[in-house]
Order: sequence, then structure tokens, then C-alpha cells
Amino acid sequence: MIYEPAEDSLLLQKHVKKYAKGKVLDLGSGSGIQALTALKKTKDVLAVDINPKAVDTLREKGLKAEVSDLFSNVKEKFDLIIFNPPYLPRDDEEPEDSAVITTGGKEGYEVIERFLQHAKKFLTSEGRILLVCSSLTGDVEKLFKKYSYRFKKLEEEKIFFERLFVYYLQS
Repeated sequence: MIYEPAEDSLLLQKHVKKYAKGKVLDLGSGSGIQALTALKKTKDVLAVDINPKAVDTLREKGLKAEVSDLFSNVKEKFDLIIFNPPYLPRDDEEPEDSAVITTGGKEGYEVIERFLQHAKKFLTSEGRILLVCSSLTGDVEKLFKKYSYRFKKLEEEKIFFERLFVYYLQS
């Protein structure tokens, strides 16, 4: 299953249009909406996803793409890392094929925490991160502080039973 653009993707995309420059990594690329948007601003975009089928689809769309579990197959440094992670808490009723693209762990933030632990190693000295998450994810700002990121909330949008947030982070 490939994550298709939804409200979180569209909210993040608005900021990708503004901040994409230099060398860009779209982590957890899914359908490739962020990578394709970034390509309009810079020609140096790498899309990675844990799902080999998603990577095949990204390549069919003309993107440079690799299979990677977060940074496992990433070797370079980037000026911008875009991340629309799975960020919802585990729902035991959700089928496994969709849970892999929506569930960030038991509490919802575990994938984001794994990302934050390693992301700085993949940023240039002026590198930035755009990250989207939800009010259901937990206290991500506490995680940003724990891993010593400077951050600002760029936008918040209320949808159905949650609020979506886009954050801009730097080391």
C-alpha cells in the first residue's frame, strides 16, 4: 500500500513550495507529492521510502528514489529534509498493510523520535527539516527539545477529530 496524498500532505506541500532549495531529501516519500513539488524548485531531490513498490512508482514518475528505512540507505547530507511520517498511535483494529503507513508506534511518536535521533547527521550546516504531525501524535515539541532542535510551528489546521501541524526544525 502506498500513502496517497491527504490533508497532511497538502498542508506540508504548501511549505515545501516555500522552503525547497539546494539538496532535498523526501523521507517516507509515499506517492512522491513532496519530492515532485521540491523538483519544481531544485533539481537535486532524493525520494526514499521503506516500501519497494512505492520506490518503483517514484522511479516511474522520474524521481531519483531508493528503498530505505528512515536513513538506513541514505549516505549524503541535505539542505532540506521533508518528512511526513506515520504519526498515529497504534490501533489494533487497523490492518497491517495500512498501519505501516499511518502508525508511528504504540503512542504515535516513536518513528518521529527515531528520525530525530539521526536526522542531524544528514543535514548540511544550514540544513532544515519540514515535518508534519498530528495532535494525536503526542508532545513532539518535547521531543524536539530532547534532541536539541530549534523549531517553530509554521501552520496548524483542524480536520475532523484532530489538528495537523507543520514544523520547521534546525539543529
